[in-house]
Amino acid sequence: MNIALLLSGGTGLRMGADIPKQYMEVGGKPVISYCIETLSSHPGIDKLLIVADEKWHEKIKKWLADADAARKFCGFSLPGANRQLSIFHGLESIRSYASKEDVVLIHDAARPLLSRQLVTDCLDAIEGYDGVIPVLPMKDTVYESTDGKNISRLLNRSHIFAGQAPEVFCFGKYYEANRALLPDKILAINGSTEPAVMAGMRMAVIPGDETNFKITTKADLERFYGKSFDRIKSAAMKRHK
Repeated sequence: MNIALLLSGGTGLRMGADIPKQYMEVGGKPVISYCIETLSSHPGIDKLLIVADEKWHEKIKKWLADADAARKFCGFSLPGANRQLSIFHGLESIRSYASKEDVVLIHDAARPLLSRQLVTDCLDAIEGYDGVIPVLPMKDTVYESTDGKNISRLLNRSHIFAGQAPEVFCFGKYYEANRALLPDKILAINGSTEPAVMAGMRMAVIPGDETNFKITTKADLERFYGKSFDRIKSAAMKRHK
């Protein structure tokens, strides 16, 4: 069984808006709906669990119904003190019905341009591994500075990659990797794959998707607005052919 864990607990403080970015309306629907539609309609995803603040649960249920996603939806988990603790809360909920051999796919609601193909690639690549992460190569020269003022050394950019989401893991091993970091170490985790690497899980890397960016700033939101408009226009043109 493949379970999608969609993270929608962020407050979006850097956006400076009244509501979290994942609930802002773009192209006639909230940002989170784009992820809900992609994940719920994918034949490789069996269940969908969403991490979200309780005050958004009723609205999300409506958006699930609008996306015809209720049949795969299996509940909510509440956000934690940081992103990784939110993930652990989701894993605890999933643990009530998942087996150790099942697969969990973790994605951010603030990455609305997730493609069906990337989901497929992630699920396919986990065969023979404990997890999968899509990555992008570094285009610029990369330097290390230990004090933020002087260059300490030049890094080999061909060995450096930027991680994306979704990240896919064997549920049992990933759950234990996170549980081992409780109660305090988990608060210092920045990326979903960190606990897996720390636990010695065998992680595969696959090519990421540059359009699968995370909305963090107003500029990102404007970029997504343009992308979503292009998608809507393309779909309309196909319908009228």
